[in-house]
Amino acid sequence: MKESDLEAQEAEALDRARSSPAGDAGAESTRVVSPLADLDDRAIETALRPKRLADFVGQQRVRDQLSLVLESALRRGRPPDHILLSGPPGLGKTTIAMIVAAELGMPLRITSGPAIERSGDLAAVLSTLAEGEVVFIDEIHRLARPAEEMLYLAMEDFRVDVVVGKGPGATAIPLDIAPFTLVGATTRSGLLPAPLRDRFGFTAHMDFYRPEDLEVIIRRSAGLLEVKLRDDGATELAGRCRGTPRIANRLLRRVRDYAEVRGNGTVDRTVVRAALDLYEVDGEGLDRLDRAVLDAVVRRFGGGPVGLSTLAVVVGEEAETVEVVAEPFLVRRGLLARTPRGRVATPAAWEHLGLTPPAGTAGPGLDTLFD
Repeated sequence: MKESDLEAQEAEALDRARSSPAGDAGAESTRVVSPLADLDDRAIETALRPKRLADFVGQQRVRDQLSLVLESALRRGRPPDHILLSGPPGLGKTTIAMIVAAELGMPLRITSGPAIERSGDLAAVLSTLAEGEVVFIDEIHRLARPAEEMLYLAMEDFRVDVVVGKGPGATAIPLDIAPFTLVGATTRSGLLPAPLRDRFGFTAHMDFYRPEDLEVIIRRSAGLLEVKLRDDGATELAGRCRGTPRIANRLLRRVRDYAEVRGNGTVDRTVVRAALDLYEVDGEGLDRLDRAVLDAVVRRFGGGPVGLSTLAVVVGEEAETVEVVAEPFLVRRGLLARTPRGRVATPAAWEHLGLTPPAGTAGPGLDTLFD
């Protein structure tokens, strides 16, 4: 399976968790390795976010492309093209939207797709914009259809049609709005209708971060949080945060707490390992639920295949929780495979559990499952 397909799969699962009113959403938000933001994250991220593009770490390709877009717009004295940011949660899409507004020297209006339930909600936001303002719509793929259709016209012609009245007597009143820049963020770009996607002049896909970039982010955050961090501690932490800065910053705060309470206040490799052992996060970033799923597939079912409902019973979770919360990362890490006959552990999963996979196969059952 391609990396892009795995990222889309993970984003879809997390989006389902975010929109679910119970069960899996709660399970995801309480995990220390969740890429979704909790209340503590939202409170601290404001202080940790870089304010300028030059300070943004990682995503080099996106930074270079976006720098050209913004610089050329500033030289022309006109708002830049509308910007679409896609990728899994926790990679910095909101931060980039804030940076765009800061680089342009313009205010930023922030809203989200689920918050705009009617076209009138969107018209109320757009009609009060000053020229050049930046509008950020998070989860733009979840816009209501009437608001989405209004956005087409606003993005292209900088006007909206406000409908007055109902039925045959309804009248559409055109309303001009000031030129603006829309920054849309989505974890599921495939759900965006083609007419909306085509109206974005610049589209960027956010990838998971390399460990060396995460080390830089962790060191910067440690400085802002006044954490005494050694190089070996930053390296150890960077390898456990699933390529996601939000998780890196959350784990840094948990490790800081451990160092202050049970250590001498300095975060080194020994403290990181001890703290994350306490939170059941191993060297690959897997937590208790991840390992329970792998252990069930490997030890109880000989590597699989095993059905989702059966697997959920064995690990003591709801089937949707296993599918939404645990599986996406395990598949992306190459530890678990989804096949037509069920879930199958890869050789890497056996090795992660300290076991030897059966000899003579690419993985238990994988040879024949995909024939």
